[in-house]
Amino acid sequence: MSQALEYLTLETSSQADSAVIWLHGLGADGNDFKAIVPSLNLPQNAAIRFIFPHAPVRPVTINGGMPMRAWYDILEMSLERKVDMANIDESVEQITHIIEQQIEAGIAIDRILIAGFSQGGVIAYQVGLLGKYKLAGIMALSTYLADASLIPAAKGSINENTPVLIHHGTQDPVVPYELATRAQSELEAKGYQVEVASYPMPHSVCPEQVVDISRWLQRSLDIH
Repeated sequence: MSQALEYLTLETSSQADSAVIWLHGLGADGNDFKAIVPSLNLPQNAAIRFIFPHAPVRPVTINGGMPMRAWYDILEMSLERKVDMANIDESVEQITHIIEQQIEAGIAIDRILIAGFSQGGVIAYQVGLLGKYKLAGIMALSTYLADASLIPAAKGSINENTPVLIHHGTQDPVVPYELATRAQSELEAKGYQVEVASYPMPHSVCPEQVVDISRWLQRSLDIH
C-alpha cells in the first residue's frame, strides 16, 4: 500500500451528501483550487465536501530533476508526453484510497466526483476510466490522456454512463489544445459521454469557465 496523502477539506454543509476530489497541477498543492469554491456560487442546499489532496514531492525530469509536488514524473514535453506510468499507478491507488475513505464516511459512491487540472487531470482520467468505482463525473481541465490504449470501451465498463467534462484553453502553451481534442476524439470513439468547452486562455482557469464548472457540478450531482 502506498503512503496515504494529506489533503485539505472544505465543506459546504455540516452534513455532506456528496464529495468532489479535486487534483492540482504540477508544482502546486491542494490550496490551488480551494479558493475557487466560493466562486462556484453553489446553491444553499448543496452539501458537497470538497477534498484537495497534496501530491507527493518527487524529482521531475523536465524541470532538471528538481523535486516538487507531482503526481508523476514527466520525462519529455512532446505531444506524446512520455510519462512515468508507475508513478501514475501509485497516484491512482492513493486517490482510490481517499474515495474509499469517503465511502466509509457515508458518501454514496455515485455521489463522488473526480476532478483534476493538468497533471491532476491525467490522474482524474485514470481513476475515473480505469478505476473500480462508478463515479458521478470526471472533470478534466487543461489535461490529456496518459495512454489512450489503456482506456476500455465504454460499453460494459463501470463508468460507461459517467459524464466526462473536458475544458481547455485554446492558447495553452503548456498542454497544447490539440491534446484536449485528441482526448475527446479517443473517448467518443470508445463510447463515452463527453462534454467539451474551450476558452481563449493559457494554462489556467477563467471566470466564464468557473460558471460552466458550477453548472456541470450541479447537474452531475443532481443539485437543484
